[in-house]
Amino acid sequence: MSDDAARDDAVPSDKWTKAHADRYDVEGDPMFDPELLAVTTAFLAERAGDGRALEFAIGTGRVAIPLQARGVDVTGIEYAEPMAERLREKSSTIPVVIGDMATTKVEGEFSLVYLVFNTIENLYTQDAQVECFRNAARHLVPGGRFVVEVEVPAVRRMPPGNDAAVFDVTAEHVGLDTYDFVTQRATSHHYVRQDDGRYEYGPHHFRYVWPSELDLMARIAGLRLESRHADWIGSPFTSESDSHVSVWRKDAGD
Repeated sequence: MSDDAARDDAVPSDKWTKAHADRYDVEGDPMFDPELLAVTTAFLAERAGDGRALEFAIGTGRVAIPLQARGVDVTGIEYAEPMAERLREKSSTIPVVIGDMATTKVEGEFSLVYLVFNTIENLYTQDAQVECFRNAARHLVPGGRFVVEVEVPAVRRMPPGNDAAVFDVTAEHVGLDTYDFVTQRATSHHYVRQDDGRYEYGPHHFRYVWPSELDLMARIAGLRLESRHADWIGSPFTSESDSHVSVWRKDAGD
């Protein structure tokens, strides 16, 4: 996706390519740590109960596959066909529908819809993020839950006058985020070292969103905040938390 396209309000998110999918499942990546996935899937399985789970932006199945291994019936929506194809190579038992998580409808009803690892921010407008909540509510049974894992915007820690924050510096990768404080749009700039010593540049566009803003989106969709935690093990969410796992519940009478 070009930078110009990503700034178009009609574009919901960057679309990941086969190159992204091929290098997504990296051995040693902290996202794939077995202990992290164990607590993540335990949290989600408890909220799913005896019902079905729907993952928005299921990707290559990082969370869905171990969640299914806990006995939860998992279905996914994925925007990028190469990511879904990689999941199909890893599992033949998790159905995946290709589409936008803000608008795509899946057959049936679910006791849990979930969205992990900052992916709500891939929707590049506030309207698209609101529609994502509405789409979650459409899929949920009364009393069902929508779970979102997302960062607390780093802009609150930035000195006045700065619009960029470095988040990673290693010999293999340099990453920094630049922010537009008016639109809440941002770009992650990634410089990845290649085998020949060159650095390849790749941007990722996103729209950061505040916890209170998400709560209002949920209310618009007919959901109510049930709990908010700093992590998947249920640590208290405080003013110092740099991310949160939030649970909104669909009213039983809806």
